Amino acid sequence: MGYPLQTITIIPSGFTTIRKHTLTIIPFQFNCISYINNRNQIQMEHHDLSKVTVVHDMQLLHSKISAIRTAGPAKLQVIADFDATLTAYWINGRRGQSSHGLLQQGDPKYDAKRQQLYEYYHPLEFSQTIPIEEKTKLMEEWWGKTHALLIEGGLTYDAIKTSVTNAMIAFRDGVVELFKILEERDIPILVFSAGLADIIEEVLKQKLHKSFKNVKIVSNRMVFDNDGRLVSFKGKTIHSLNKNELYIYIYIYLHDQLSDIEGPIAIYIYIYIRTNVILLGDHLGDYIYIYIYNYETRISVGFL
Repeated sequence: MGYPLQTITIIPSGFTTIRKHTLTIIPFQFNCISYINNRNQIQMEHHDLSKVTVVHDMQLLHSKISAIRTAGPAKLQVIADFDATLTAYWINGRRGQSSHGLLQQGDPKYDAKRQQLYEYYHPLEFSQTIPIEEKTKLMEEWWGKTHALLIEGGLTYDAIKTSVTNAMIAFRDGVVELFKILEERDIPILVFSAGLADIIEEVLKQKLHKSFKNVKIVSNRMVFDNDGRLVSFKGKTIHSLNKNELYIYIYIYLHDQLSDIEGPIAIYIYIYIRTNVILLGDHLGDYIYIYIYNYETRISVGFL
């Protein structure tokens, strides 16, 4: 999906530090409407891209950074996509796997069926000629069929652990440092993904070897029986194009996680008083849903 960049300024990359509260912003800053380039070009340009940050409006960016710094950590939250955002798109010259893509069910027949679905639907996801309403329905079909195959094929949690161990997946440079900085300052990071929550949690466990109390995952969550076999999925399916409809799922998830301890007050503190947000994503669908909530300051970071 190609979207032409508007007026840009190119500045050296590396970590931008907000000195007062030592907040780190990951490189590759784009306007959320115009940040995407053709990924087919990225393999050749990977090293060059890692040396620049592209900013749509430098003056506006500095103004937003100043506002976030002045408000302090208590007013800030970070919302991040997972696949190809927190994780690397390219790993040693090869395309990194997604939380859906890394999964091996242990039955080649079902793995092949899911691959066939990918080959059919993935080009449609990035088509520039299909209307968004039709494309959204196609994504609902894709996710629904994929989840049905996982259940039908008898996926087990042991298969998830083995799949993650063998997966071509790695976090981007700086992710661990970012998590640590946010945790030290009690800044929540909500990983809002159209992938699979159980796999994301296993990737965090195996690849980072550390848990972060401020990292909360809102994604498609599996339900297993007593034998560790997948039997269903919880709630409405989250796919790549309906995140704008599903912000309420953040509330529901946090209610499940926090209400036993502190009730609605905890949720209010966790989200609604944090009116400054840094949004990390690699897909236009990662940016749409933030507009249904009245944030005071938003910085959107797009990753190639």
